[in-house]
Amino acid sequence: MRRAAPGSAAPPGATFEMILLPLFLQLATLTGPGVSRELAAYRAARVADVRYDLQLDVTASGAARTQARVGADTLTGHVTVRFRRAGTGDAILDFRGPRLANPRANGRALDGVHGYTANGSHVRVPAAMLRGGENVLDFDFATLAAPAGASVIRYHDATDGATYLYTLLVPSDAHALFPCFDQPDLKARVTLALRTPVTWTAVANGALVSTRVDSAGATRLLRFAPSRPISTYLIAFAAGPWATATRTVGGRPITAYMRASRVAEVEVDSLVQANARALTWLERYFGRPYPFDKYDFVLAPAFPFGGMEHPGAVFYNEESFVFRERPTLPQRVSRTATIYHEVAHQWFGDLVTMRWFDDLWLKEGFSTYMAAKMQDALDPASEAWKTFHLRNKPPAYAVDASLGTTPVWQQLANLDQAKSNYGAIVYNKAPSVLKQLEYLVGERAFQRGVRTFLGRHAYGNATWRDLLAAVGTAAGRDLGPWGQEYILRPGIPVLETQRTPAGVRIVQRPAQAGVSRTDPWPMRTQLLVQRETEAPLLRSVTLVGASIVVPAPGATAPASLAFPNAGDHAYALTLLDEESVRWTERHLPTLRDPLLRAQLWGALWDLVREARLEPTRYVALAERGLQNERDEQIAATLLGRVTRTATRYLGAAQRDSVVPGLEEALARAAADTTRTYGIRKSHLDALIAVSASAPGLARLDALLDSTSAAGAPLRAPTRWAIVTALVARQAPTAERRLAEETRRDSTSEGRRRAFVANAARPDAVVKAEYFRRYFADRALNEEWATASLPAFSASGQELLTLPYVRPALDSLPWVQQNRRIFFLGNWLDALVGAQGSAAAVEAVDVFLRDNPRLPEDLRRKVLQSADELRRTARIRGAFAR
Repeated sequence: MRRAAPGSAAPPGATFEMILLPLFLQLATLTGPGVSRELAAYRAARVADVRYDLQLDVTASGAARTQARVGADTLTGHVTVRFRRAGTGDAILDFRGPRLANPRANGRALDGVHGYTANGSHVRVPAAMLRGGENVLDFDFATLAAPAGASVIRYHDATDGATYLYTLLVPSDAHALFPCFDQPDLKARVTLALRTPVTWTAVANGALVSTRVDSAGATRLLRFAPSRPISTYLIAFAAGPWATATRTVGGRPITAYMRASRVAEVEVDSLVQANARALTWLERYFGRPYPFDKYDFVLAPAFPFGGMEHPGAVFYNEESFVFRERPTLPQRVSRTATIYHEVAHQWFGDLVTMRWFDDLWLKEGFSTYMAAKMQDALDPASEAWKTFHLRNKPPAYAVDASLGTTPVWQQLANLDQAKSNYGAIVYNKAPSVLKQLEYLVGERAFQRGVRTFLGRHAYGNATWRDLLAAVGTAAGRDLGPWGQEYILRPGIPVLETQRTPAGVRIVQRPAQAGVSRTDPWPMRTQLLVQRETEAPLLRSVTLVGASIVVPAPGATAPASLAFPNAGDHAYALTLLDEESVRWTERHLPTLRDPLLRAQLWGALWDLVREARLEPTRYVALAERGLQNERDEQIAATLLGRVTRTATRYLGAAQRDSVVPGLEEALARAAADTTRTYGIRKSHLDALIAVSASAPGLARLDALLDSTSAAGAPLRAPTRWAIVTALVARQAPTAERRLAEETRRDSTSEGRRRAFVANAARPDAVVKAEYFRRYFADRALNEEWATASLPAFSASGQELLTLPYVRPALDSLPWVQQNRRIFFLGNWLDALVGAQGSAAAVEAVDVFLRDNPRLPEDLRRKVLQSADELRRTARIRGAFAR
């Protein structure tokens, strides 16, 4: 018998109705901070058919300003909440906005009524004021709009003084906006009305149905059609003086919303076409039409995520969607992948939503996987599965091999902790194990199962067990045991090979036995055996035990490769044996198969991270391989690893020996006119990242006087990257160049880049001021703070930033409470993961010893980022000279 997930409050995937609430449970328990699983269960049994009629006045943010406003604007509104009540008991809503007034239940005032409370987290409406069946609640409320820390993000455009607003409510910030039942399985139809300045426009989940200007001509009221049933975290609007462009593709109108100051830079037609292609392909694959009434998208400035899948109003990160310089292929692929991911969410996440955020992977992992399948189908020449490997396997492996890893299904007691569930496990491991699942059951059974799942739970909620049941039925097999190993079990298997007279023995073990147990994972994979001069031998393998011997003639011969994950179907960390390493070093630079080439480069990198392959050996092989590498994605990945090695893994003496030659090689490649722009640009980016010698910094400085680099005009953000590097390394011209570039680029984007560059100063006073501002500056946009973290922890400044390791760790509860979902991981990666000394390791260990009651989700996040710190220290200890 397999054990359930440790400490589960209920069987994973169980419906809330299965959770038996103790009879003595007091309402005070349910109305504590956040949204507890117990409160969600209480409401799911009593509340249904929810509708919100939401009115909000945003004119307080409407005045044009020459300077960004400090502090928050207070927006006022009214909401009418309708719901059908079953059973008995009080109604408990969620609200943590600054003001609540004039509460009414079914037309009767609630103020002064016995049992009515509003405690800053929840609103309790006593049962005596409710009735069976239909109920109507009314509230006046206030909410905040601010650059950070509010449900409505306010953005000041320094270019033209305009102000833009947009909501971001995931995972549980809807109740910071208005009183509601803020849990994913209480879906609602939402009708929105916005009062805005008369020059503004707005977009929301529903279509705009009417506009009325007030008698003074200063404001107007925009009314939107009711949405389809959606979860509260998907409620959205954006308001401001947006420029718009509408295109009709295949009979479907799509409107793009963008800042007026950037409209000339936006590739509207390309973006609309990419969204339209995705919608059409997914309609065919899922066998059901787009499930919402309209489709628009917003290019949101200073957006803290890559995108957000709000039905009818998808938000994309403006910074990564609008290119200020010629983009590389990886940049364009990343943008397209984001579009495909967010469009896939319209079915997986929006039409069918996870019942609770413990199943977050059900929407995120599936959307990433569908994005790869879409790319493969729409552009067969794009080598989509190589892209999938490069974008997903390395980050998933890195986290899953750490002591802080989690299962794909992540236990969650309160939505206050849901931010910790975001990361590589749900975004990268989940799609990787879905690839293994489809390889196991076959493409047709997988598609039939997915269609059944969507049809069965449309406009409702589901769990991972529901998905596996549908796919298993289509495949004619019980997938429960598979789910126990890949959904509920944390950690990753490590595959290694041994040569025997009978063939190749594939051996598996857990990367972290103390986390994952020692028994094997079931998996289906392929073994590739490649000798020096003979045709490759490919064997399908089903691995159910700790090892298996695969007959493979010639496997014991010298100069041969044995690779147990050919095709990349298995989810497993593969460590090459020494014979395979020698074969790979000889043949990898000229290997034609791009997926296999990407995998083998990754396998060698994993040996470096395991301190089993000397970093300088990897750099030397990479320099040789890059001479002939023409794949832009592989080259960019490889150069990123070379940069990591040169700036983090080498000891001081090694850097002094290796970096000058590396600088020269990168400079030559960036200037090589026989190479494509993308290859040259990746080399230029690496050159900027590693240059530290006096001649290297002089070369970077001279580039700023050039009009072109890497075969294209030299523009921002590359100019800013050079300036930031000069500042971080105290180049003689750094201060002058920073001042010049700040004057040259006075746009909002330029101000953001200047903020990042200043964070790189190797100055204790500057570091202290930035660290203070991360917590105290209410005008600091969160995306700016996130962007500055790598510069704050720039390479070569470990001694300067080491004193911030402990304060950064001590701040974790505040960060979790006040920042968005990805900030926590970025914070730890920059302040902890970018360190590499024994002193930093000790600081982390002391913090963990001093805080035995640290919430488990935060402890795991610390261990995840500390894993890179420990590896860096171990690599330096093993090889630094």
